[in-house]
Amino acid sequence: MKMGVLVFMRNLLLALCLFLVLGFLYYSAWKLHLLRWEDSRRRERKTGIPTLPSVAPSHIVADRTQKESKEPGGAPEPSLIKYDRLGFLLKLDTKLQAEIATRYANFSDGVCKPGYASAMMATIFPKFSRPAPMFLDDSFRKWGKIREFVPPFGIKGQDNLIKAILSATKEYRLTPALDSFTCRRCIIVGNGGVLANKSLGSKINKYEVVVRLNSAPVKGFEKDVGNKTTLRITYPEGAIQKLEQYEKDSLFVLAGFKWQDFKWLKYIVYKEKVSASDGFWKSVATRVPREPHEIRILNPYFIQEAAFSFIGLPFNNGLMGRGNIPTLGSVAITMALHNCDEVAVAGFGYDMNLPNAPLHYYETIKMAAIKESWTHNIQKEKDFLRKLVKARVINDLTSGI
Repeated sequence: MKMGVLVFMRNLLLALCLFLVLGFLYYSAWKLHLLRWEDSRRRERKTGIPTLPSVAPSHIVADRTQKESKEPGGAPEPSLIKYDRLGFLLKLDTKLQAEIATRYANFSDGVCKPGYASAMMATIFPKFSRPAPMFLDDSFRKWGKIREFVPPFGIKGQDNLIKAILSATKEYRLTPALDSFTCRRCIIVGNGGVLANKSLGSKINKYEVVVRLNSAPVKGFEKDVGNKTTLRITYPEGAIQKLEQYEKDSLFVLAGFKWQDFKWLKYIVYKEKVSASDGFWKSVATRVPREPHEIRILNPYFIQEAAFSFIGLPFNNGLMGRGNIPTLGSVAITMALHNCDEVAVAGFGYDMNLPNAPLHYYETIKMAAIKESWTHNIQKEKDFLRKLVKARVINDLTSGI
C-alpha cells in the first residue's frame, strides 16, 4: 500500500515538474519574441538608420542603387534599380527565390505553410522583420517603436489609460487554443460588395483566425461571409451598437486612432457611462457585450508601419493629417503579415468603373457614393495591396484587389 502511494506521489511530482518546465519555456519564448522586436529598435538607434521612411528609409534603397550604379560623369543605369522608393521589389512577378521555392515545394494544397507570408514579404520588401506583438501588454511602455508617437501611430500620452485598461483585461494574446497552433492561417474579411453572391462562407470558416472589421454584420449573410469570427477590430465610431449583433466567442479589439478612443475603451471595460461629448465624430457604442478578458488593444505599430513603410503616406511629423491614415483593412493585413503564417483576404477592392455595383455586401449603397476621403488615400492603398497579391504574399479570394 505504502509503495503504491510512493509511486503515485513520484509520478505526480514528475508530471508537475514537466508542466512547470513547459510553462517556463512557453513564457520565455513569448518574452523572447518581444525582446527581438525591441532589439531591432535599439539597433536602429546605434546605426543611425531610423525605421520610418519619412526620415529617410523610404528612399534609401532606390537612392543607394542609383549612386552605386552611376558611372563617373554618367547617369544611373535604370536596369540596375531593383526597388521602388519605399523599398519594394520592382519586378514582383519574378520567380521565387530558390530557398523559398525549395522550402515549400512539398506542401500540398490546403496544408498550412509555416512562415510563408513573412518569407514572401521579406522577398519583395527586404526591410520587413516579422516579430511585432499583435496586442499591447503590460510592458507596452518599453516599446520604443510606438512610445515616441501620439495616436494613431503610437501611445505617447496614453500611459495611464492603457495601464488602467490592461489591469482589468489581464489578457494580451490570442486564445490558448490558437496560440498552440504551430501554423496559423488567417483571413481578413473586408466589407466590400465584391463579397456578395460568392458563396465563400464555408471556405472562410476553415481559416484558424477570421478577422472582421467594424460593424460588418454576419447574421443573414453566412452563405457569403461565413459565421466564424475570431477577432473583430474596430474603433469607437465603427463599433456595433446593437448588442444582439455581436457574435459569440470572438475577441473585441480596439484600433486606437485618437486619444478619445482609449478613453472610450476604458469606459467600456469598466462598464462606465460613455459620454457623447468626448470628441467622437458620430455616435458610438455605449456598451460592448464582452468581459474584460475578451478585450484587446491592437498594437499601434501596425498603423504606423502600414501608413509610412508600406503605403508611403505623408509623415506629417508623426501626427494625423490629410491623407495619411491607412484604412482599417490595410492595418489588419499588416498585423496578419507579422502574426500569421498564411494570409488571405476577401471583400477588398472598389471598382470605380462600376458605379452601380454595391459598395458593401450588406447594404444597397452604390459604388458611386464613394467620395474623396480626407483621411485615406485609396489609390496608394490599392497599389500596396496589389503588390502583395501579385507577389503571392496574400491570397485574394474575391479577386477585388
